Amino acid sequence: MTIDGRAFAAGQAFLLSTKTWWTRVLYPEVRAEFEKDTVLYRYFCWLERHLQRFKYSGRYGLQPYLAQDRARLEKSLEGAPAELNPGLKYPEYYTRIDIHQHPGGVWSDPIAGFVYERGARSTTPLAGQRHRDLHERLTAAALERCPAPQRVLDMGCGFGKSTRPFSEALGPGKVEGIDLSAPCLRLAARDAAGAARFRQVDASRTDYPDSSFDLVTSTMLLHEMPPAVVEKTLAESARLLKKGGRMVHLDFLPAEDEFSRLIHFGHGRRNNEPFMEPLAGMDLAALLERLGFRNMEIRPFEEADGALAPGYQYWRFPWTLISAERW
Repeated sequence: MTIDGRAFAAGQAFLLSTKTWWTRVLYPEVRAEFEKDTVLYRYFCWLERHLQRFKYSGRYGLQPYLAQDRARLEKSLEGAPAELNPGLKYPEYYTRIDIHQHPGGVWSDPIAGFVYERGARSTTPLAGQRHRDLHERLTAAALERCPAPQRVLDMGCGFGKSTRPFSEALGPGKVEGIDLSAPCLRLAARDAAGAARFRQVDASRTDYPDSSFDLVTSTMLLHEMPPAVVEKTLAESARLLKKGGRMVHLDFLPAEDEFSRLIHFGHGRRNNEPFMEPLAGMDLAALLERLGFRNMEIRPFEEADGALAPGYQYWRFPWTLISAERW
């Protein structure tokens, strides 16, 4: 079946509007009925699971639509200056899960970077509100804590969205992005046009010398790793930082109340992200202290205007800033 561009756009717009309704109308009603085993809660869960599936794999999904244009998309990546490692062995935890319900994962298909990039545009619908981009906010927070870094490492950079604001703020030649996914790195390198360097490297065991960076950062990386790998990645952050350097990781840690944890852990199960719950169970403050960090911050992060205001009632990820200085 050939998918017409207008039909695809209409299908994706319908899914986005439904997710916005799920976020802003259905979620507050589920919260109000908490502690009742209602049909409404079960419908909330079902809708979350299948909206994501339809978005990626449905009749008008991202994967089948973009696959129609495979030849052109793959050709557009030719010559992209990503530094790939053909001998890299992917970790088992990374390949056995189609995380986010992304068909085949973000690593197995040459056009996976395009699919992931398109999917990321509708991850957190804001119902028409205009906000400063999440990654711009994180960049500002990181540079406030580590002004004028000469070398920055962006771990788990994906298709480069989290890397771009750093290279724009600091100029070319100061920022490097690393990731496991070759398809994402090719797209990142193509779009960066030399402003940043992109390499296929495992964040938990890089090949950089000690004390190579002033700032190490990541966005939505830690919750995609089992706890043992999280610990190795934070230890690697410590090893790579110069004395007095700063790490700034943005990830998800739910509040302690029962409802917040129910929703967040359920999201992990419904969205094929099994390490969300184990991350929340880690004592990160104790781990960072043991790794030689000081001046730690583990606190909620406002990803959009008013998201942390008292009485905010809409669904959102429990964004959390995890930051510390290398002692």
